[in-house]
Amino acid sequence: MSLSTQLIEISDLPQKDRLPAYLEILPDLYSDPSPGLIDLVDHLVNDSSVSLVVGRQVYSEVVHALGNEKVGRPGEDRNEDLVKEVLQGILEKVGGNPGNYEEQTSLLRNQLATILEGEEEWLEAAQVLIAIPLDNSNMKMSDSEKLAHLVHIVRLLIEVGDNGQAQTYLNKASMFIHDCDDQPTRLAYKLCHARLLDFSRKFNEAALRYHELSWVPDLDADDRLQTLSAAVTCSILAPAGPARQRTLASLCRDDRTASLPTYTVLSKMFLENIIRPAEVVEFEKGLQVHQLAKLPAVKMMVDWEEDQDEPMEGVSKRMGPTTVLDRAVLEHNLLSCSKLYVNISFSGLGVLLDLAPAGAELLARKMIEQERLRGWIDQIDELIWFEGRDTDTVAQTTAGGLGDVEKIPLDFQGVSYTERWDTNIEVVTQKVEAIANMIKQRGLLIPTKPSTTSSTTLPSSIPSSSTINPTSTSPPPPVPLSSASSFPISTPSSTESPMEVSQ
Repeated sequence: MSLSTQLIEISDLPQKDRLPAYLEILPDLYSDPSPGLIDLVDHLVNDSSVSLVVGRQVYSEVVHALGNEKVGRPGEDRNEDLVKEVLQGILEKVGGNPGNYEEQTSLLRNQLATILEGEEEWLEAAQVLIAIPLDNSNMKMSDSEKLAHLVHIVRLLIEVGDNGQAQTYLNKASMFIHDCDDQPTRLAYKLCHARLLDFSRKFNEAALRYHELSWVPDLDADDRLQTLSAAVTCSILAPAGPARQRTLASLCRDDRTASLPTYTVLSKMFLENIIRPAEVVEFEKGLQVHQLAKLPAVKMMVDWEEDQDEPMEGVSKRMGPTTVLDRAVLEHNLLSCSKLYVNISFSGLGVLLDLAPAGAELLARKMIEQERLRGWIDQIDELIWFEGRDTDTVAQTTAGGLGDVEKIPLDFQGVSYTERWDTNIEVVTQKVEAIANMIKQRGLLIPTKPSTTSSTTLPSSIPSSSTINPTSTSPPPPVPLSSASSFPISTPSSTESPMEVSQ
């Protein structure tokens, strides 16, 4: 008897006898599920004569059988291709509107996604999971289950490189992370967040997230070491500046980094030493594909060689970095040069960085504009002048401190030497005036009445020079204040300095 005939006969039975009748025909359908189970589910979901109570029970039994290896010919192993065909057929029949059977249909989607994930069909598996609605009233999912579902989608999208859509679902997952107590799910969320930051080239933030995960005791030792290695790699690829310097300091204080093959480059970047091309080539071998992404070519309106009186031989024609690693190394070496030189010419910097002189100037200008390099550019003399950092900034960007770096205004950026000289003179005169006012306020000078004669008459209380014993070691007696009127010393006028007196 065909399945369609059996279903018609069951529909003519009373409601109380229909459930046993449906369950009785299921074993025969398990041995030959396609298209038997597909047609049965289509009948349960789309036939209005089937009551909701009976339909849900039979549908749940089918879902349970598909997930517990009850489908297939007796004595044979589970045929994943056959199960996949049945699942796809059922979901196609149900369509995007399963109605009151949303819970059972969602379980089938999860089973199909598991099979597709095992076949490394990441995108198809993600699309199957995306079709599951999380806000349906017929489905009872806790916040932890919703978070696990969204994180699963994010992991699949990351595998295919769809970072934009993965970030969208990660943002949705962030609404449930605070109410989740499941530690493995929380760790999976943090790992996805770090990987998305890595793929988005936010390397410094990714390094911080990776380093945080490397201390989680719930992870295996190999996983912790892998996240630590990822943290070191991202910190090296991060844009040069105070933020990266603090990250490098944190990683260098970690004793575990000494055993990594990337420790040499890490320590040189932290100590602000120049990195050699051979070290860059060795480090590049361990990078992933997205970390080797090409950067857009730098175009200049005027070619450097056209401005030169004589052609320059042996000068690089590169105008800028070509990869993310190349940019990180060039910016780091430029910062290292600022610690070695007071100033450097465009061509000299180009030789050190393997760039054209105009490209070296462009790189320095961008870093100065972004306040990641302290200095100024003299385009007339074709020089780059570097300015030293103060003590507080040095302490905050090294292992001694990890505070926020205070931005110091660049007072002399692009100022001529004549204007600098005038400014220094003004500062000195202001300091002299401040000292003179301080002396006057503290009363260190005793004002006296002006003299009427040009000579000075000694008071009677002071002995003459003939009565003073030159060999005596005792000091002369003090002059009484009452006799100060006998001193004809003039008082300085308002236009004179407090230090000037007339004889």
